Amino acid sequence: MRKYLHINLNDRSVETQELTGAAIARVGRHFIAKTLLERGAAGVDPLSPENPLIFSAGPFAGTNFSNANRISIGCKSPLTGGIKEANAGGTFAFALGQLEIAGFTLDGASDDWTVIYIPKEGPLRFETAEPYMGKSNFEAAELLFETYGDKVSLALCGPVGEYQGLMAGIAFTDPEGRPERIAARGGVGAVMGSKKVKAIVAEKHKMPTFHDRKKVMTAVRSYGAKLGEEAAVKNMSDNGTAFMADVMNHMGGLPVRNFRDGRLVDTTKDTMRMGGEFIREQNMARGGETTHACMPGCMIKCSNVYVDAAGQEIVSPLEYETIGLMGTNCGLSDPDDVARMNAIANDLGIDTIEAGATLGALMDAGQAEFGDIAFMEAALEDLRRGTERGRILAQGTARVGAHFGIARVPVVKRQAISAYDPRSIEVTGISMMLTAQGADHTAGNLPVMDCKGKTTEELTEASLGVQVNAAIADSLGLCLFGRSVTDAHHEMIVTALNDALGTELPVSFLAELGRETLELELQFNEAAGFTEQDDELPAFFYAEPVAPTDKVARHHAHDVNKARSAWFAQG
Repeated sequence: MRKYLHINLNDRSVETQELTGAAIARVGRHFIAKTLLERGAAGVDPLSPENPLIFSAGPFAGTNFSNANRISIGCKSPLTGGIKEANAGGTFAFALGQLEIAGFTLDGASDDWTVIYIPKEGPLRFETAEPYMGKSNFEAAELLFETYGDKVSLALCGPVGEYQGLMAGIAFTDPEGRPERIAARGGVGAVMGSKKVKAIVAEKHKMPTFHDRKKVMTAVRSYGAKLGEEAAVKNMSDNGTAFMADVMNHMGGLPVRNFRDGRLVDTTKDTMRMGGEFIREQNMARGGETTHACMPGCMIKCSNVYVDAAGQEIVSPLEYETIGLMGTNCGLSDPDDVARMNAIANDLGIDTIEAGATLGALMDAGQAEFGDIAFMEAALEDLRRGTERGRILAQGTARVGAHFGIARVPVVKRQAISAYDPRSIEVTGISMMLTAQGADHTAGNLPVMDCKGKTTEELTEASLGVQVNAAIADSLGLCLFGRSVTDAHHEMIVTALNDALGTELPVSFLAELGRETLELELQFNEAAGFTEQDDELPAFFYAEPVAPTDKVARHHAHDVNKARSAWFAQG
């Protein structure tokens, strides 16, 4: 059994629901889509009290099951106007699992700013947030740890979320207490801010109970052993996500100077200083950590702790999406510069993809030269202080582009495109078009597929296949980076679920879960007023060839939607 908490912020009442069996398995992204659709959230103002904010942990949360301690956050997105599930590592799902809590929903809005405290014993408490207001994430986290001790996990609304900036995510603490694991996309932090919840503090306790704990622990070891056999996992462990910068640079899919180029340097002539290989070697020489687990139990350890020339920590982690959007996309060429911008963004609790895309578009429009660090620092300071300019920038790339009349704005469904140029990286580009989540590579990333000579129908089918697998992981609290094991071993995962929950789920449960998730999300967006045209890439991707591949986008919304409809009709 697991508890689910319905928290009414209007009157500060809490209703506890008991979940058993398969209800504990249908969580995360699937639960969010189903709940929001059933509650009619598609028709609400996303920053109104009527927009539910859902926190959902997976069925193995609270254990050392590698990859299984991610937390899902869901609501109607104030950035896109559609459905949003954003997930993060850290220790928050771990803490909820140890409290045998499957998740909770925040309904309504508090009259005064509050901290929600979830102890291992006794009732949930609402306490004043006054000492933490206006504080950045690191300062707030330090004060919260002083108040509640170090055996807790934190979920934080940063200063941009306080004034409901749409770039704001929700930050979670990592195993060392850094508030740097962020459910960043779609403005979920703005929704938390609209509810006047500054922080949620959950105590850690003990491993949760299972139907057959011994068999579950055997599955934990088996999954870990299979991870250890995978070359892709070893590469991720050695180089982290930053290695994708090397791959994308080679393939011509790296976002460079507001997507004007697809390659930063020709590596036959120069060193790719923004790539994973260079970053790893430099960080190792300086005494940094090249492998780091963002959540308890993770064996992949694709995170890092990046240090400066004096061996002092700058940021943890420095990862590919930030390298791409806040780095090469803004004309930066030194990883130290990106790391510093990354650290500021983490302290503010904002989406580095959205922030980088916004700054890159402003640079492209002539407000600064590409590579102007002082311009970037000033913009981030405006975001921190919530100045008039900062509040404009906080609304994200699409709205900033409209405000300043910028022509080249890299968004789909008003969410910034992540670090895979859709002209060269075609399947991921189709995923970013089709997903109800807005331009989000994690909804269906297949970056190295050879697309030459393949039709829109063939590539859409490939996209939908990986989208289903991503939805499965997101609906079980699993990290996508275990996909080489998870995708190939459905029977092992379902057996572990049955042993944990005392259910008799069929192997087909996972595929059905993933497919249903996509269908529910599409239904939500249709109810919210989205049309086929919302799936189109920005016009410049179709008009401007990108160097060095000289490709233009060749897949249009009508065609990919037609292919998707045919795929769903086939069952």
